[in-house]
Amino acid sequence: MSKLNSTAKKPSKSLSLLRSGMLVSICTFLSRILGLARDAALASVLGASGSADAFFVAFKIPNFFRRLFAEGAFAQAFVPVLSDYRVNQTKAEVRALVAAVTGSLTLVLLLVTVIFMVGAPWVVYVFAPGFTAGSEQSILTAELLTITFPYLLFISLTALAGGILNAHGEYAVPAITPIFLNISLLVATLCFARSAVQAETAVAWGVFAAGLIQLLFQIPFLGRLKLLPMPRLGFRHPGVKRILLLMGPALFGVSVSQINLLLDTVLASFLQTGSITWLYLSDRLYELPLGIFAIAISTVILPSLSRSFAGGDGSRFSVTLDWGLRLLLLIAVPSAIALFMLAEPLIATIFYRGELTVTDVTNAALSLQAYSLGLIFMMLIKVLAPGYYARQDTRTPVRIGIIAMVSNMVLNLILVWPFGHVGLALATSLSACLNAFLLWRGLHKQGYHSFTSEWKKLVRILVRASAALVICLWAFSQLELVWTQMGDAQRVGYILLIVLAGVAVYGISAFAAGLRASILKHS
Repeated sequence: MSKLNSTAKKPSKSLSLLRSGMLVSICTFLSRILGLARDAALASVLGASGSADAFFVAFKIPNFFRRLFAEGAFAQAFVPVLSDYRVNQTKAEVRALVAAVTGSLTLVLLLVTVIFMVGAPWVVYVFAPGFTAGSEQSILTAELLTITFPYLLFISLTALAGGILNAHGEYAVPAITPIFLNISLLVATLCFARSAVQAETAVAWGVFAAGLIQLLFQIPFLGRLKLLPMPRLGFRHPGVKRILLLMGPALFGVSVSQINLLLDTVLASFLQTGSITWLYLSDRLYELPLGIFAIAISTVILPSLSRSFAGGDGSRFSVTLDWGLRLLLLIAVPSAIALFMLAEPLIATIFYRGELTVTDVTNAALSLQAYSLGLIFMMLIKVLAPGYYARQDTRTPVRIGIIAMVSNMVLNLILVWPFGHVGLALATSLSACLNAFLLWRGLHKQGYHSFTSEWKKLVRILVRASAALVICLWAFSQLELVWTQMGDAQRVGYILLIVLAGVAVYGISAFAAGLRASILKHS
């Protein structure tokens, strides 16, 4: 395919993408708010104890593989191939591809699940070597892992179903689905864990149930599309071969951030008790804008980019990518500023109750500030990576992913000893910056992205609106509120006031600086 140009497309296309992105963002926002309620409940019941660290490790391991394979490498390989089949093949051939992928993926997942459940003690040693082998904490983690790991089987098949729905323009259902994880864990924590002899075990069963519920929820919607063929083994199917070929390199592309986060957990297991929980709590807030906005935009543009590439529509590919980057920065910059300046108020408001202490709030806030420094770059990765995978280019992200991952490992080792868990978060941010820059430079050199005239306006808007936001948040900080000495209602009231004021100041300043609907349209 020749290099892409930036010929203008009709505004209706960008408006359609914007509506889809907003729909996914709204659904994801509801899910993330419930997720914060879930994590607040977990923090209240489990605190930052050794048993809490054990649960979070047992929860992180299947989640790591979910993001690495299901939502990472698999999604980025499957959606472009499925989109190609939709554009260039018959409906029967699309059904055959879905049947082959479903059967093959299920078999692999079953084998992996059995192996990891049987070898749980060894898995814990690999992922949390700081937990002394044979210790009570290590044994508890292994027990919890045997309960939580089947979640990977269920959620990976859920990701397959979500990929099919997204490729057919059905964005809302996959975006709503994660809500059931949060509801399940809330019920497990508040209704069962409080009275259980071992609270961590009750919550682990909530994880298991959540995976099954999410999968069952999506099946009727696949039936409406008539894409529920009988699964069959199909490793020799041409489409499956293409997906497998793309998946291998993709593991080091879009999912590098997940590998980096897991390395944080490994090293944090050697630090003082509570470090894993502090990183988990700060990561949850850091993931909020990442999930609501960056992943929503990525979810919407990947099928569009894939269809554009499959149909040979170079101009649409280019302007869709540029649109995604412009829209993302308008959201990413104020999000990063807010997380940095409101780190302690946010952690205290959401998590400070029950077993969590003032020290836990302080430490979690410090790692949140370190994560916020890399938020913009992590969000950019979510939009830049689809620019490669939509074209089925996996080699370039592999090289970039390896560089970023190695840099993160080196930075981890350099920063963990002087700064503890905060150094781990800072290393993640720095490696994300390198990753995003290399991804963009590759696209730019290949002619798949170039800055349009809208970027001059965008930079002016971002500088002025962000400066106004900083001044607004700084003014509130001069009140010197002691967040850990307030009641829940008082904390919520103050944080809502500050957030609403910040949103208003940023929005008004952006409009005064020239933000108009044209910025959100294809140039």
